[in-house]
Parts: sequence; structure tokens; C-alpha cells
Amino acid sequence: MIKSNNMNEYVYLNDQLTKGEDAHLSIHDTGIMHGVGLFETMRCYNGKIPYLDDHINRLFNSAQALDIHITQEVNDIIIGLNEVIKANNLTEGRLRLTVTPGALNQLINEEVSVSTLIITGSPLIAYPETYYKDGISVVISPYKENKEDPTAGHKTINFFKRLIALQQAKALKATEALWFTTTNRLAEGSISNVFIVKDKVIYTPPVDTPVLPGIIRQQVIRLADQYKMKLIEKEIVIHDLLAAEEVFITNSIMELMPVTKIEAHQVGNGTPGEVFRQLHNLFIIEIKKLTAK
Repeated sequence: MIKSNNMNEYVYLNDQLTKGEDAHLSIHDTGIMHGVGLFETMRCYNGKIPYLDDHINRLFNSAQALDIHITQEVNDIIIGLNEVIKANNLTEGRLRLTVTPGALNQLINEEVSVSTLIITGSPLIAYPETYYKDGISVVISPYKENKEDPTAGHKTINFFKRLIALQQAKALKATEALWFTTTNRLAEGSISNVFIVKDKVIYTPPVDTPVLPGIIRQQVIRLADQYKMKLIEKEIVIHDLLAAEEVFITNSIMELMPVTKIEAHQVGNGTPGEVFRQLHNLFIIEIKKLTAK
């Protein structure tokens, strides 16, 4: 049996809230044996999770696309998330929801088994404020995203290649690694979606590049439309990236984060740009409204 490392936390395993030290996962689970499963990372503010429906919809859409049978009901998952937030006294927190198909026999014998549901939560460890004030450095990953990979565009637990790229980025004093496709189109970061700005127009790779349909990515697209900022989803090549006046990345934990350096190349004037600042401010205002007590 595999146990939680943090024995003081409360976790939600399948349909039960339990202490970390009492949480056990079968070594025969397909997530352990073959890395089969999906996950969602969420941020809670004031004990509330914004865009929760979007996270759950993405989870079930990917499960359907990849033929991963989730036996838990949506309401069970929401209950589990709220119980983890309450039990761990989380106000500003990070939550992870993981689902695997359960026992290995589902894949081998095409039997439907009970899926494994794991929800963990911990206090938020925020990115340094200097990242938002001064911007971050990123590198170009030497690895490629392949459109023919059936898991591309899905948030699977088989995440090792992304972690390798991140480790290499950190060794170069960078925060993120940007991935291109096998046809040399900009895709996404190891843990983020990417936006560039040129002549006040915002560009981001379309979902079928392929990229993960990021939750914050979608909110940026919606906010840009709401506030009459021109945003186009289109293919982006390396020349477009290096010619951009602004670059920023997004995910649920970092929200929106400016990129001011791509390896040795300075982005724009080397400081976070006006479009980023406007969108980031709009996003923060919305989050405060959505999570107010």
C-alpha cells in the first residue's frame, strides 16, 4: 500500500475524508502501474474555488475522450473538495484532484471497476511578487509536442516529460520551458498556456495545436472579449514569439505571469507590458468578486 507523505493533512480518498497517515492506495491501481489517470490543480481563495465547473467539465471531457471511466458523480467530487478545504482550514490554498480508472483489470479485461478519486489540499505557496513586478525568464524546451499523441491536450498524470523540461529550465535559472510542436508551432509551457502581444493584439495558440484548454487561458480569452481587447487564436512560430512586445503565461496557481526574457532574448523593453498589466488587474478584480465572503 502507498501512503500520503504529509501525515497531518486530511485527504479525500474515494468517498471518505481521512487523515493522510490513514490514506492507502492499492499498488495495483492503474495510476501506479501505468500512469493512467487525469488530474486538476485548483486554487482556492477565501476557501472558495473559482471556475470549479470549468475544472470538472474539463476532467470529464478528457475522461470521455480517453475512455477513462469515472464512477464518482460530480456532486461527490464537489463534496470531497469542500471537505478537504474545511478539514485543512484552507483559505488561500492549492487543491489537487486526481482520478484513475482503479484496478488494472479494467484495462486488461475491459471490466468496469470503481475509479480511484484522490483529493489533496495544502496552504498556497505563492510565486514571488518579483515575478509579477519584474517578469520571469523562460527557455525553449528541446522536446516537442506531437499532435498524434492521443493524450496531447489532456491533463494526464503521466507528467514526467514535463517535469524533465522544468528541471532543465530551473538548471538554467528559468521558471518555465516553452514547448513547440513537431511542426515547429508554439504550443504551451510545461505547466502553462502562452500568450504573446504584438501591436496591442493578443495572440495565443489554438486548442488544436494541440494545447491544454487551460482554465485561466479561457478566462483571459473571455476577459479580452468582454473589455474589447483584440485577441486572436492562431498558429505562432518562433519568429512571432521573438518579435512579440509582450509575452505572458497562465495557469490556475500563477494566474497571469509576465515573461521578460526568453533564454538570452529580451522581450520588448524587458519589463511587464501594458496589456499584461491590464488583463492581470481585470483578473484579480474578478477573482475578488467571485470569492468574496
